Amino acid sequence: MINAAGREIPASIQGYKEVILYAGPFATQPTPDARKAGPILKAVYPGKDKLLQSLDEAIEASGLKDGMTISFHHALRNGDYVMNMVIDAIARRGIRGLTLAPSSFLDNNDALIPYFEQGVITAAQTSGLRGKLGKMMTVQGLIKPTIVRPHGGRVRAIECGELKIDVAFISAPTCDTYGNINGAYGPAACGSLGYAMVDARMADTVVAITDNLVDHPICPVSIPQYQIDYIVKVDSIGDPKGISTGALRVTSNPRDLLMAKTAAKVIEYAGYFKEGFGMQLGAGAASVATGKFLRETMLRDKVVANMAIGGILGPFCDLLDEGLIKTLFDTQSFDARSIQSLRDNPRHQEYDCTFYCNPWNKGAMVNKLDYVVLGATEVDVNFNVNVMTDSNGIMMGALGGHPDASAGAKCTIICAPLLRGRLPMITDAVQTISTPGDTVDVIVTDRGVAVNPKRPDLIENLKGSGLPLMTIEQLRDLAYELGGKPAPLNISEEIVAVVEYRDGTVLDVIRRPIL
Repeated sequence: MINAAGREIPASIQGYKEVILYAGPFATQPTPDARKAGPILKAVYPGKDKLLQSLDEAIEASGLKDGMTISFHHALRNGDYVMNMVIDAIARRGIRGLTLAPSSFLDNNDALIPYFEQGVITAAQTSGLRGKLGKMMTVQGLIKPTIVRPHGGRVRAIECGELKIDVAFISAPTCDTYGNINGAYGPAACGSLGYAMVDARMADTVVAITDNLVDHPICPVSIPQYQIDYIVKVDSIGDPKGISTGALRVTSNPRDLLMAKTAAKVIEYAGYFKEGFGMQLGAGAASVATGKFLRETMLRDKVVANMAIGGILGPFCDLLDEGLIKTLFDTQSFDARSIQSLRDNPRHQEYDCTFYCNPWNKGAMVNKLDYVVLGATEVDVNFNVNVMTDSNGIMMGALGGHPDASAGAKCTIICAPLLRGRLPMITDAVQTISTPGDTVDVIVTDRGVAVNPKRPDLIENLKGSGLPLMTIEQLRDLAYELGGKPAPLNISEEIVAVVEYRDGTVLDVIRRPIL
């Protein structure tokens, strides 16, 4: 079967649910009788103590059994200790056949590979896979295909009951003795708990794991006590220095800065740069640097943004303090500056992932974006974007909020170099579609800018900008001329992962590469 993105998808996929084809960014809607799922109803009466003495005791109390689904959040990113620590404790208890459904995997989760190999974990559902774990899950695969969802797709799946979490383990930077949690304080402060909020609200059993247990009650409260079953104090839940690693970086690379300057100019001329606009800048180097050049234009034209959303980095906080942004909505704090700002500035608001980007609610914040600037591993002539697999077909990235923000924004700008090394980044067809071209408007490279022909209004607006406008085919031809046309990968028919669109339809599949 061929879906609306032009990808051939099997009518059935072993170990996966019923295949529903991607039909367009807004084509698949909840049925008229659909209702939100919910956790088991429980009551805690006066005098009950939620505090337990060890992870073993918490796992026992949670009722965790073979075959259940557990979740974690990744606000501490590569600094998180909790997921690895808990899986190790679960393995020692002899529990097997679990589905692991974290909001994302990071490089530090390579330590989990033995537990996949031993059968402690046999399935995974997530937004991202990296490092040796990503390679293992691509090359070896699991019993069931890994389900890769964007952030909005993950929370949609949880809230509509497709992804049922039996036990959620929450890394809690500060937790009081009755279970109130926030991420803004404590030795492992991570800022916003936007992903954890969803899991805490929807899981049947919720275990808070903290290294900063304080008297009841705390202020502010991000996750309330009535959602928490048990509390465990450990020596350390993680190192916040590990938050600003991987894709998160501030750049001095001239190529990245050139693309950032170009993206800022696209914003200036595209037609939505006016008082009260809304924006999101992704975590890639060029995306982050775009804020620097946009600041100069905002100051010159005296234009103030109503909001910036998404994962928040320090440069956005600087714009907030300067009065160039009225408010920030933060689902994940990406550095120490943003954590401090969330703690100290009331106009820097924490919000959960459903508020951010769930396509099946009464209005996610991505719907109010005028601009989003994002990165890409590769782009094709149909404006499809890949952020999930590398040139060998190995899973090494994350969908994150990329498809969500692209669908919501009036103007989606993708920054990608024409070449990485000698490899063309503009191709005939991307290896894996992460974000469909229907929701992508402008491609910014270090050699030229291409506008989706479905957006003649943007083409007209950008004509007087002085930008080096080209067709996407011209960019591809230049990339092939400079780097050569890449040879097709040697790919088996075995499906190791299913890439779902935010509405739960199948956007693409990832097949095991033959290396």
